[in-house]
Amino acid sequence: MPKILRIIARLNIGGPAIHVSLLSAGLNHGRYRTTLVAGSIGKREGDMSDLAASYGVRPVFVPELGREIGLKDDVRALKQLMRLMRREKPDIVHTHTAKAGTLGRLAAMAAGVPVKVHTFHGHVFHGYFGPRKTRIFLAIERFLARRTDRVIVLSEQQAHEIADVYQVAPREKISVIPLGFDLDGFLSAEQHRGQLRAELRVPSDGFIITIVGRLVPVKNHRLFFEMARRVAADLPQAHFVVVGDGELRPALQEEAASLRDRVHFLGWRRDLPVIYADSDVVVLTSVNEGTPVALIEAMASGVPVVATRVGGVPDIVRDGETGIVVEPNDADALTAAVRGLLRDAAQREKLGAAGRPFVRERFDQGRLLADVTRLYDELLARP
Repeated sequence: MPKILRIIARLNIGGPAIHVSLLSAGLNHGRYRTTLVAGSIGKREGDMSDLAASYGVRPVFVPELGREIGLKDDVRALKQLMRLMRREKPDIVHTHTAKAGTLGRLAAMAAGVPVKVHTFHGHVFHGYFGPRKTRIFLAIERFLARRTDRVIVLSEQQAHEIADVYQVAPREKISVIPLGFDLDGFLSAEQHRGQLRAELRVPSDGFIITIVGRLVPVKNHRLFFEMARRVAADLPQAHFVVVGDGELRPALQEEAASLRDRVHFLGWRRDLPVIYADSDVVVLTSVNEGTPVALIEAMASGVPVVATRVGGVPDIVRDGETGIVVEPNDADALTAAVRGLLRDAAQREKLGAAGRPFVRERFDQGRLLADVTRLYDELLARP
């Protein structure tokens, strides 16, 4: 049975951790045996290693393999990965996210692993660093891509960015494999209706506008709060729910102080169907994204979404059909879209009803496992 060594920098709350846990578990029930390797969680990130355990996956932890760059820790992590690969002798090393992709592929080269695969869940070429550091990361990714057998991206838009905009890898080396999830809990979210309103004491005629994600610069929560202030001025019954945590939480709480008890910071929550069940609109304000899991979950829950036109968003949100797409950093457009939906119950119902079957058909976990199995079979069958 072929062996897969799957490496991710950390199992923090978010789409990549869900993705690798589901893949590792699903493929272990098929023709492959998978070992999942992960690093340490940063402060305020939230830990999803218990999700992997619930799938029956027991990760091998390399503590030095975390998010932050540090020469000593990175060298230690690289050596540990090389030792692990030489001991396990995997047929495929499949890395996820930037840090794991760099160290994992370097270790795979040194250990002589036959097949190397990397998945871009997003990228760090825009919205994260200054020009000089971005150029360095681009050079590293181009070097690694030349020595990678297949690069996986999550959407056609992301393929365009990786191949054409940033020229990291040629098109013929890129496979588009969308994410896949266990969406059952979101598809039946209605059963939780009323629970969040009761918790937050939001009346039945009040509106709930929700954003879900890490509280970090790239998610651009300041745009969300600019919209919130404008919407609140017109609609005093509007409440704004922030799910997630991160380095910017103290600053964002200070920024939201003028809205007083209209903003609810909930931290990380595992009961997301409860959150979506009472949300009237879910908003995404990022300046850079791969495939935003929060939008998929919200749409599966039947909630209309408003999102910035970045990364893989247009592949999920068909403007005017399954949600509304606005330009990044456009507070006027974002406010108009959210305000318009809050004032038009029929349009909210229409977009929510269209989004649910759209994501159910495209982001099913069975489809993901079949796509990845097909790719592995193809790569291992090559001379």
